[in-house]
Order: sequence, then structure tokens, then C-alpha cells
Amino acid sequence: MIGTSELPAVNATLNATSAVFLGLGYRFIRQKRVAAHRACMLVAVAVSVLFLVSYVTYHAQVGSKHFEGQGWARPVYFSILLTHTVLAVVVALYLAPVTLYRALRQRFDRHKVIARWTLPIWFYVSVTGVVIYFMLYHWYAHA
Repeated sequence: MIGTSELPAVNATLNATSAVFLGLGYRFIRQKRVAAHRACMLVAVAVSVLFLVSYVTYHAQVGSKHFEGQGWARPVYFSILLTHTVLAVVVALYLAPVTLYRALRQRFDRHKVIARWTLPIWFYVSVTGVVIYFMLYHWYAHA
């Protein structure tokens, strides 16, 4: 059983996994390997849903962790956190659901239009989630 203290690492792993599958999905669609693209994107969605459940569970039980860095690291961290948070909301509430809906309805012309926005933003959110984890829990953990 995973304890609450392990959830931040689990969340970072889920974010990294999402980024990997998003990248693979992009590669497969560029190669016109539609079935592989579909499988990767569905895994990315499933992993992201698991992340959201784990993230909400952790923060409901623990609350927020404060960034301990000083100097130049503070504005860097908060810039990443702000863009990550705003874009995560946009991806979770609009871009990913609409992109997925259009694909499942086989509206590939419309799916492709929004996916060109969804993919890089979702990828950014996944990668910056990992960066935030390392900045919060490892970079200054032993300072």
C-alpha cells in the first residue's frame, strides 16, 4: 500500500509517464500509425486521470508544501508553478476532453485542429509537473 508521503513521487512518476506516452503518440501519428497513436493517447489520458486522483488525495490529506528555495530559484519556481497550474486547468477542463471527444466521435478534421494546441500544452504540463516535484522535494530538501 502506498502511503501519503510517497504520493508526491507517485505523482511525478505519473506525470513523467504521461509525457512519455504523449511523445510516443505524437511520433506514431507522424508515422501514420493510427492504432499505436490511439493506444498511447488513451494511456496518457488514463495516467493523467490517475495523477489527478492521487494529487487531490495527497493535497486533501496534507495540504500544500512550501517552496524553500531562495534567490533566483524563487522566481523561476513560481513562474513554472504559475504557468503549470493555469495550463493544467485548461488542459484538464477543456483541451484534453474536447480533443478526446472529437477523436472518439471520429471527427478527425476537428480533432487535428485542437490536438495541435492540446499536445504541446499537455506535454509542458506533464514535464513541468516533474520539475516542480524535484524543486519542491529534492532540490532544497537537504539544504
